[in-house]
Amino acid sequence: MFLTLRLFLLLSMASATALLAQEEGRQVSMSQAVDHALQQSKLTVAGGTPFHLKAHIAPVGSARAEYSADVEEFWAAPDKWRGTVQSAGFSQTLIANGDKLSEKLTGDYYPFWLHDLVTALFDPLPMAEQLKRMQAQLEIPEDSTKSNSCLTMQSRVGVAPVENHVPYAFCFGGKLGLLQAAVTPAYRAQFADYRAFKDKLVARTVSAEFAPGLTIAAKITELTELAKPDEAMFTIESATPASEQLKTSQVGEDSARVLALNTPAIVWPALREGKTTGVMSLYISTDRSGQVREAWTAGPADPQLSDAAREQLLHWQYKPYMNGGPSQMEAVLTFAFTTHIENPIPVLTDAEARKRATNMVEPVIERGTAGKARTFTLRVSVDTAGKVQSVLNLNQVAPKLYSAGSTALKKWRFRPYLNQGRPDRFYADINFKIR
Repeated sequence: MFLTLRLFLLLSMASATALLAQEEGRQVSMSQAVDHALQQSKLTVAGGTPFHLKAHIAPVGSARAEYSADVEEFWAAPDKWRGTVQSAGFSQTLIANGDKLSEKLTGDYYPFWLHDLVTALFDPLPMAEQLKRMQAQLEIPEDSTKSNSCLTMQSRVGVAPVENHVPYAFCFGGKLGLLQAAVTPAYRAQFADYRAFKDKLVARTVSAEFAPGLTIAAKITELTELAKPDEAMFTIESATPASEQLKTSQVGEDSARVLALNTPAIVWPALREGKTTGVMSLYISTDRSGQVREAWTAGPADPQLSDAAREQLLHWQYKPYMNGGPSQMEAVLTFAFTTHIENPIPVLTDAEARKRATNMVEPVIERGTAGKARTFTLRVSVDTAGKVQSVLNLNQVAPKLYSAGSTALKKWRFRPYLNQGRPDRFYADINFKIR
């Protein structure tokens, strides 16, 4: 069930666009899509089958133990359940029985990443009521299980004159309309591996990307019917007063500013490439004392700038946010940045790059696809080991030429490029002749 109380506020939407499914299908309202998805997959609904669930949370492809946790839930009814979450630095046991709630904690902060995934296991669309009030339409395919239907939106954030737009997306998969993804600044989850449980189809894997290279997944390891619940496990000897319960509240940036105690200006590092001025938004989470404990990007951002901002935000301090008692606080913060280019990434000419190449493959161009072109140029991005990372079409060559050139270039290898004696990444503009 819910392992803390969180106030979900859907910010005002600046624009909304319904992305149609890949195949023609039936038109449904957002309210219908949300209801249908939750009816099929949400476990914690009135009249639902009592269940016992275990899940393990861990980073994908990484051994970072600080992002690992275990979850266990005994659920008999919406007002009768027992849930436990256990991580290295935090644990919580909640027991709900009627109008009483018992909470036991270790640690002083419920991590945002952990709460996000625990919420997704039991309440996949916590903003469902707000979504159902929207007037958007989706097109659900009639006969495909691979297509998807998405609603994408933008919300304006910040305080004038420093404002930005952050993305929202809600996707439903295939003809069944199962929830596929929900991404907002305050909540991010992707749902996969749906399998039957009684009359439900339950996503056995829920994952979220919190930063480049950091995706954390919750995998259900056990889901069984709780046929004869032991009433003793729901016994509450002493209820926890509401003022002492752990809460997390979302606030606007203007409200967060009022609570600022120690929030020094961000010092922006020099860049090697990219925009030197602009705005970016980050999502912060504080503990109940007002100390910022996490900061994640909210929308597109230069990784070097966002990493620098995140590191500095972890030293910020606010007054405790009061919501019937001290509460964890979450907010989107928007910053204007100004920096400069320093030690730019080198761009090698075709001749320079070919001298460094240890393996070269020429593209195979199908006859008649080049038109009048006799040459074309693509730019490759090469890492410090000499491996091609990506192929860029800066000159907007024809799609078939780009495809052929990209396929060939991904097989190229280079001797490492040395910059001041150290291996460095580089770009190279490679020319191809059409024969």
